[in-house]
Amino acid sequence: MSNDKVTSQDSPLSRFIAVIPAGGVGTRLWPLSRAAAPKFLHDLTGSGSTLLRATYDRLEPLAGNRVLVVTGVAHRNAVCSQLPEVQDGDLVLESEPKDSGAAIGLAAAILHQRDPDIIMGSFAADHVISPDGLFQEAVREAIHTAAAGKIVTIGIKPTHPSTGFGYIRSGNSLNIPGAPSAQAVVEFVEKPDEDVAQQYVDSGEYVWNAGMFVAPVSLMLKHLEANQPELFNGLQEIAQAWDTPQRDEVTARIWPTLPKIAIDYAVAEPAALAGDVAVVPGSFRWDDVGDFASVGRLNSAKEVDEVTVLGEGARVFTENASGVVVSDTKRVIALIGIKDVVIVDTPDALLVTTKQHSQRVKQAVDALKASGDTDVL
Repeated sequence: MSNDKVTSQDSPLSRFIAVIPAGGVGTRLWPLSRAAAPKFLHDLTGSGSTLLRATYDRLEPLAGNRVLVVTGVAHRNAVCSQLPEVQDGDLVLESEPKDSGAAIGLAAAILHQRDPDIIMGSFAADHVISPDGLFQEAVREAIHTAAAGKIVTIGIKPTHPSTGFGYIRSGNSLNIPGAPSAQAVVEFVEKPDEDVAQQYVDSGEYVWNAGMFVAPVSLMLKHLEANQPELFNGLQEIAQAWDTPQRDEVTARIWPTLPKIAIDYAVAEPAALAGDVAVVPGSFRWDDVGDFASVGRLNSAKEVDEVTVLGEGARVFTENASGVVVSDTKRVIALIGIKDVVIVDTPDALLVTTKQHSQRVKQAVDALKASGDTDVL
């Protein structure tokens, strides 16, 4: 938005602050993604930018440097080195993961404490989106819709009947100035089976739930208080101490006691029943990089034969092969006569699977955890 002519219609944009929740280990991307180096700290698209940095850069034209990042204490140094622009008071560190209700709720409470008129947008640090321009258009519409008193989710027009995502059923157009495509939300629905997913796509009434929210902080907190009073009260206490010398003491005391609940259950679904939720459909490409099959799909990285190769200095030889190779070592990897393979080579762990089974990597991580092999997790 150019600053030379800010019309009254543009004013909601000046109230916008972006929140980037950077959590989740991404166990389906083991052994590349681990507790100490989760997926948002990696460049998984061969673009030269980590997922976290790309998320920040995508939001900068909308929010400038008004960005809050919520992440684990363990990732503080890595996050600060990737995002040197983020000030100490805008870095929210979780001593232990408490799910998205607490993470996004705390961001809302801190921002509300600073200015109750803020419109916040929450965008996960580990999604891959293109082109940025279409994403920014959708967010601008969402900000105008939020200014009209709605919690807004940005839904993704489905490209196939995915069983891996939840869906949002949209209703009537809301006719909001500055947001021509905003619609009422009828309901959120859980991940469907294949047949139901196909019906959703055919109907044209459903979009994927990408977990992106834009909302007035006051409205987020109103629904949080109504549905999760214990969580709301704990977050308020932390937020009131946040910009004071008591921040660390109060956070250390309250955070471990907070209930774990996803923001969808704590706020979005009950608010939808109350008629307070809208959806702006996004036509940009979106992927939550849930497994190595999606890493192969998304990549602009170099291709050898039909093999996507990721990793600086990776040494890969292929003949009549296809799939994905991610290498963190200098070891030569030769693939001959093998289709849709996934190989991830790190100094202390090697994963070999197929694209078809890449969702099941999580089970290997669970088994390693159970057997006490936590040094590689």
